[in-house]
Amino acid sequence: MKKIATIALVMVLVSVAQAAAIDQIRLTTGEIAAREAGGAGAGTSGAAGIQTTVLLGDPTKPGLYTIRLSIPANTTIQAHTHRDDRSAIVMSGTWYFGYGTMANAEATKPLPPGSFYTEPGGVAHFALTRAEPVVVYITGFGPTDTVYLNAANDPRNK
Repeated sequence: MKKIATIALVMVLVSVAQAAAIDQIRLTTGEIAAREAGGAGAGTSGAAGIQTTVLLGDPTKPGLYTIRLSIPANTTIQAHTHRDDRSAIVMSGTWYFGYGTMANAEATKPLPPGSFYTEPGGVAHFALTRAEPVVVYITGFGPTDTVYLNAANDPRNK
């Protein structure tokens, strides 16, 4: 019983700490578009052309974060993992997403706007776009990273 009480107390304290760390933010689509977007930032694949906008927190530091990824048409992101559990919503375009150790277009599921998916920590996944660009919002609890299963596929090393 003492163990259960201790676990419950820790969960409450973590929830309070997380809640205290979140600022009040309300952003319209126009305000999001006006925010500075950089290249493929922390927690992204590093693929050429990806633009990252941080909406909440800092994905390089401990704590909750949300990033907006804009992925160009005809982009393939090879199999990789992240250390943190992440969830995502497809905002525009059709995102072809799959789980596994090798990027394989046939193993993807087309996710149209409004779709939801997860990227469990340490689980290999890959994705691609076809004729249209895609925008995805990803939320996790940092710090995050991106580790390619095959280092030769890491576009950040090219």
